Amino acid sequence: MMGWFRALMPREDRFFDLFDRHSATLVAGAEALRALLDGGEGVARYGRIIVEREAEADAITREVLLAVRRSFITPFDRGDIKDLIQSMDDAIDQMQKTVKTIELYDIRSFEPRMREMGDTVVEAAKLTAQAVPLLSGIGTHAATLAGLTEEVTRVEGRSDDLHDEGLKELFRTHGRSDPMSYLIGREIYEHLEKVVDRFEDVANEISGIVIENV
Repeated sequence: MMGWFRALMPREDRFFDLFDRHSATLVAGAEALRALLDGGEGVARYGRIIVEREAEADAITREVLLAVRRSFITPFDRGDIKDLIQSMDDAIDQMQKTVKTIELYDIRSFEPRMREMGDTVVEAAKLTAQAVPLLSGIGTHAATLAGLTEEVTRVEGRSDDLHDEGLKELFRTHGRSDPMSYLIGREIYEHLEKVVDRFEDVANEISGIVIENV
């Protein structure tokens, strides 16, 4: 009877499938954000794509949390599973917050450093998407996972530098002559920085899982 009951419960490998699906939404959202930062006619269209991917990511997150409650056996600690999927979801939530700010101020052109920060968002998302599937074989892939998470941290550091450089340029251009443009630009820079920060949070969660399970 117990074997039959367990057969009805979510399989352990289901979690890895859900993680992979969520990481795909992160890459799609990041690529749409980068395209949005090219400005012009595409801003509204790529903004809608990010909102759609965020909704998809939310649905996957709910599925993971439900599976955690229903599963007898999980691939690693339940709390770690919740923290990992929530940190991934926070990343795409922050992308959506960036879109909302851009829509609020009806921005259609962006500073060069903003586009460069968009590149770091895509890079961090792709590194995350490389790392997540390797969690199904932590022991085998521990060294690779460590390298990928370290690379995310380096990307986050580069993003911080771009953020600081961008603010300096923005202040030189608009700080005294057009304070409102400066304030709006600063807010967009801060949102973009937070997106990459959230990917560093994901990397930290993955690092913690590796340490606890190897």
